[in-house]
Amino acid sequence: MAMSTSEQGDDTPLSEINVTPMVDVMLVLLIIFMVAAPMLTTGLDIDLPSAAAPSMPIDPEQVVITVLADGTIHLGEDLVASPAELEAQLRDRGLEEVYVQGDDAVPYGVVVRVLAAVRAAGIGNMGLVTDPLDRADAP
Repeated sequence: MAMSTSEQGDDTPLSEINVTPMVDVMLVLLIIFMVAAPMLTTGLDIDLPSAAAPSMPIDPEQVVITVLADGTIHLGEDLVASPAELEAQLRDRGLEEVYVQGDDAVPYGVVVRVLAAVRAAGIGNMGLVTDPLDRADAP
């Protein structure tokens, strides 16, 4: 790579910034982030029921209680042994609002026990998470 000098013929270098290396580095970083971003999403594998309800945004920092198809309960990413333990953990956190999502195959009674534990913990604001209902699936 050659170095430019001034037009006057003396050996003083020009004070211009060569942006080519900076652009190369930025493109490499862009590719790294594009490849790494899908790997950063973690979560529980759940088949949410569909419902004809308007979508609402969920804050990523909001606490989500998940009931999986096998009946296990998760508070965020942490496994909870029973609805009573869920109630105790919710009381310790002092939350005001939670979202509850249950797999489509979960018996109704399990979700009701989770909702009762949330209510017993003193949390009055609960949101039920569903997948949007497709127009083709609508009754």
